[in-house]
Amino acid sequence: MSQDTNAAPKTELLHPTADDFAEFDGETRRLLKATVDWFEERGKTRLLQDYVDKVFYQDFLDFAAREKLFATFLTPAADGAGNAEKRWDTARVAKLSEILGFYGLNYWYPWQVTVLGLGPVWQSANADPRKRAADLLDGGAVAAFGLSEQAHGADIYSSDMVLTPLEGGGYKASGPKYYIGNGNCARIVSVFGRVQGRDGLDQYVFFLADSEHPNYKVIKNVVPSQMYVAEFALDEYPVSEDDILHVGADAFSAALNTVNIGKFNLCFGGIGLSTHAFYESITHAHNRILYGNPVTKFDHVRREFVDAYARLLAMKLFSERAVDYFRTANAEDRRYLLFNPVTKMKATTEAEKVLALLADVMSAKAFEAESYTTAARIDVAGLPKLEGTVAVNLALILKFMPAYLHDAQDLPVPGVQLQPGDDEFLFRQGPASGLGKVRFHDWRKPFADNAGIPNVAAFTQRAEALATLVASERDAIKNAGLDLQLSIGELFTLVVYGGLILEQAKLRGTDSVLIDQIFEFLNRDFSTYAVDLLGKREATATQRQWAKDVISEPVFNSERFDEIWNRIEALSGAYEMRA
Repeated sequence: MSQDTNAAPKTELLHPTADDFAEFDGETRRLLKATVDWFEERGKTRLLQDYVDKVFYQDFLDFAAREKLFATFLTPAADGAGNAEKRWDTARVAKLSEILGFYGLNYWYPWQVTVLGLGPVWQSANADPRKRAADLLDGGAVAAFGLSEQAHGADIYSSDMVLTPLEGGGYKASGPKYYIGNGNCARIVSVFGRVQGRDGLDQYVFFLADSEHPNYKVIKNVVPSQMYVAEFALDEYPVSEDDILHVGADAFSAALNTVNIGKFNLCFGGIGLSTHAFYESITHAHNRILYGNPVTKFDHVRREFVDAYARLLAMKLFSERAVDYFRTANAEDRRYLLFNPVTKMKATTEAEKVLALLADVMSAKAFEAESYTTAARIDVAGLPKLEGTVAVNLALILKFMPAYLHDAQDLPVPGVQLQPGDDEFLFRQGPASGLGKVRFHDWRKPFADNAGIPNVAAFTQRAEALATLVASERDAIKNAGLDLQLSIGELFTLVVYGGLILEQAKLRGTDSVLIDQIFEFLNRDFSTYAVDLLGKREATATQRQWAKDVISEPVFNSERFDEIWNRIEALSGAYEMRA
């Protein structure tokens, strides 16, 4: 199926029962619709009751197995045994992540950790475990990413999973793992450990394990949830050479590169979750009468809805645009390595803000067992924490700041990448190093193209001011403590976020009214982070004065606000999940 790579789909919010997913090929559309139909036939009552009762989602895993959903979407073409429908296509992976998030993070989660568990497998040069994983996946198995440990978290420099070499070859693996999604049932478990007697990078190893093996001990679920986040231990688990995925520096890089592939889906889970809650919230508020008027007659309620709507669509614009950079990546073009932590940090924290605004509007309704927003409000807090913390990702984002702001290159800017294709580069990213060498196209161009939009023009002035500060205070920022650096990182992230929003808005045909509303809150947020910098004990006099200079109000426009509100009001009753 040929695709127009010059235009993005015109829809704004996901509407699962009305969308036909026409941007995708026939089998992808069938599987996306089958997924929607499964949830809708199941209904909201069952969905939320299982959430309250913490019922393990085996029925969803059974559905995915019957449809070969995970196998079709998560098997690279090279491992698909000639099945033309199997490929790793980031565009459709993202869309399924959004749909699953729409119906609940408890259903997005087993998909997400299967993505992670497969990362080290598809990066491996060892044909035997790749074939075994492909066959298991085709049979309906799920995967797990056995990296984290209770004592070390995701610190891959440390591991208590120890492989002891055996005479004649092979190993016995013993040790604990913790926070491992699907660890109770995964037939494909990529386990990270170290070989006894080796030092440095040479000690690290990734190998394949199976939760059904008798030496694989599931200890407990560590969270009070439908999700099964396992603590498990291996007790002299036999590991042959046919189980080894990576050794040495390759194992270390495979762990980090898997995060690049898999944690990108956090943003789409949050987008789907927030979208469903938005539909529920506007329908509830617009039909609830207080003091003789619908709740939506109150000014503060309208303000909260407009802010939530603008933030939600900004998340979607940024994240969908980032897909294009993933799909066009190669060894010389690794811009995705910046956009990935921005999605993990910024888009997920924006989902928290959206849910907080909606919960405020819903009030007591956002605590009821029959409300989807109740579950969404609770679960959204986990998204920014599923990959380290916000601070971990901000520290990573800062590594790209000098090149992004001050060393623009004449690089191609990709069009929309919705055509069917196998994103095989993601499994040969190479060593997880050299981030400071990644180069970017000119960030100023999309801002210049939208200079006629008042809030974009105001934001551009602030972005230029930040670039000047970073240049003049380069050494002071570099030598500062992490607390101050994180404030600078939040400001820089807004520039990256705004740039990709504008790129996608052009491709999507997003109107200037919505763009202006999005940049109104981005200007407010810029001032908020500048106030934070002003309050840092370690800030220099120059940095404090800079912060004072950039703190200002956004450009308000009542007609624009009313236009956005009218769009939101029209969403009342637009989607309600089948009871």
